[in-house]
Amino acid sequence: MTAAALRALHHGPDLPLVLPGPWDAGSAKVFADAGFPALATPSAGIAASLGYEDGSTPTEEMFAAVTRIVRAVDIPVSADVEAGYGLSAKELVGRLADAGAVGCNLEDSDHATGVLREPEAQADWLARVRAEAGDGLVINARIDTFLRGVEGAEEAIRRGRLYAEAGADCVYPILAPPPLLSDIAAAVGIPVNAVVTPDGPSPRELGALGASRVTFGPGLQRRAMGAVQEMAEHLQKELQGNG
Repeated sequence: MTAAALRALHHGPDLPLVLPGPWDAGSAKVFADAGFPALATPSAGIAASLGYEDGSTPTEEMFAAVTRIVRAVDIPVSADVEAGYGLSAKELVGRLADAGAVGCNLEDSDHATGVLREPEAQADWLARVRAEAGDGLVINARIDTFLRGVEGAEEAIRRGRLYAEAGADCVYPILAPPPLLSDIAAAVGIPVNAVVTPDGPSPRELGALGASRVTFGPGLQRRAMGAVQEMAEHLQKELQGNG
């Protein structure tokens, strides 16, 4: 599937675009078979499925996992590639193309230190990625101001505008208070991605609040593992009862 197909879904009549987050090929196929039009991998969900902490997955293993997910489905897949793994724009775009991903998340802070990048430097990086990819990649520029404790929408909007000017298709102010979504969307001028949280609004409600795109981070993988834990506990109870 093409980046054009994924990009069009951000502007279609059925908004918000809801993108489940598969963590392996099996979960990707389940979501595709359920009728979702596209998928967005979560780096934390893939990390957990491979036995790593979030932000610690080796680059080779992350791209291998994305490749397996893409191979399992016939719908567009966007890949969360964190801050780009230190790759050059050319290398990153090439690796995404080799994996078959037609979109990506790129975040503006460092997992290890939690430090926000200077927005101008991040915008320059995004512009280099756009120049390498042309229109062959849907760039979702994650804004980590709320995640890193910066209150209010002002800095998120400033970053969002810079990232939009650099060629991002969408901005992702992760953990933005839902009432601020409409203000951010209006000020930045491109689609806004919101994340579903356990106690927060539903995807439909996030759409009504201003999100054009809704993702789940590692939430679906964690729910699935919660179900596995329940099965394991039930099996242990059966075994103890039959002992």
